[in-house]
Amino acid sequence: MCFKTIISSRILCHSSLSAMVFTFILVCSTVRTGEAQEVAGDVTVFEGALVIDGNGGTPIEDAIFIVQGDRIIAVGRIGDVVLPVGATRIDLKGKTVMPAIVDTHKHLAGERDKLISQLRELASYGVGTVLSLGLDNSDVLYQIRKEIIPGAAQYLTAGRGITMPEPGRSESAYGTPPAAYWITSVEQGREAVREQATKGVDFIKIWVDDRNGKYEKMSPSMYTAIIDEAHKQNLLVAAHIHHMEDAKALLRAGIDVFAHDVRDQDVDDELINLFQERPEVFMAPNLPDEGVTININLLRGVIPDEVMETIHAEYAGTEADRELYQIQARNLAALNEAGVKIAFGTDGREMYEVFIEMENMVAAGMTPAEVIVASTRTSAEMLRLDDVGTLEPGKRADFIVLNANPLDNIINTRRIESVYLRGQEINREK
Repeated sequence: MCFKTIISSRILCHSSLSAMVFTFILVCSTVRTGEAQEVAGDVTVFEGALVIDGNGGTPIEDAIFIVQGDRIIAVGRIGDVVLPVGATRIDLKGKTVMPAIVDTHKHLAGERDKLISQLRELASYGVGTVLSLGLDNSDVLYQIRKEIIPGAAQYLTAGRGITMPEPGRSESAYGTPPAAYWITSVEQGREAVREQATKGVDFIKIWVDDRNGKYEKMSPSMYTAIIDEAHKQNLLVAAHIHHMEDAKALLRAGIDVFAHDVRDQDVDDELINLFQERPEVFMAPNLPDEGVTININLLRGVIPDEVMETIHAEYAGTEADRELYQIQARNLAALNEAGVKIAFGTDGREMYEVFIEMENMVAAGMTPAEVIVASTRTSAEMLRLDDVGTLEPGKRADFIVLNANPLDNIINTRRIESVYLRGQEINREK
């Protein structure tokens, strides 16, 4: 990654930028030449962990990675990276390090204090970046989007999504105006996109679903116009779907992301071929519960004890749950096998659901390594973020320190020792 990404993350005066560039080059020079030199600035060396860098390759054993300020400046094995003189050193022997999670599908609060509290809770579970997908109608959310909040996940928003009228469902989720645009014409769809682009959204969200026959479904002419207008505004479009035929039509219309897997039937060869014709399209499956009782005891100490019983009851499962999960699990396995880009999103309003989604994706047939790539690098790629998602020089120092290896068992992502965002350990006790 070049300095463009670093510069874009904050406004710097000329003298401050020059000092930062000089220090960055000095430290990188130390690493490349093998000559230990004393360096200026906030430099920390993390040593001894197994590092899963998010790219899907072989993890680095007995690793060293060096952080200066909010950036990673070196990653390698002990002995291959020269330690800068005067750096703070942190021993991580016996630990596993992975990139912070990127959740591309969440529905978060519309009030400042509650949203910040949610972003800090997400951070405590290892989420470094989150996209609130389509129910954000408060201008204060755009202010938070521009802020760097200590101990909190980075916040992105799709603003107000676009759907056909759904009386009784989406008009008052966050007060007025309606949480989503209700459109009845092609031009209304285009105007909604233009308005959201002016506000500076990160994504456009649409719903193409009749909600089991309750509402009229958005027509192909409408969503084709929305996708076209979004692309003119350099925005990608994520679609909520249910039916396979809608997925096919949306692919032909130029959709960029599916915020759900196909849920009505098993995917067929035609759909897989359409995905393969458009390899840049992402699928964030957002699986339902497996329909079996889920053991979440590893969340004790992470989630307050007083809510554990409620959560256990919620994840007890039914036969209908099992059938719905099995369809989507088979579809995820088929699309993953076909090479579709699988991203990560939880959809729900509970902050801890990242752990449940990861476990469900593995149960569907993905390997733990594939799920980690989906929830880090691929999700960052979907959000067009080039400074998060992997542990590499130049990337932001967002990472999780674990007490066990998630490649052995994905539930080890819950065994969090500490979380670092922008190079700083967050206070998880709060």
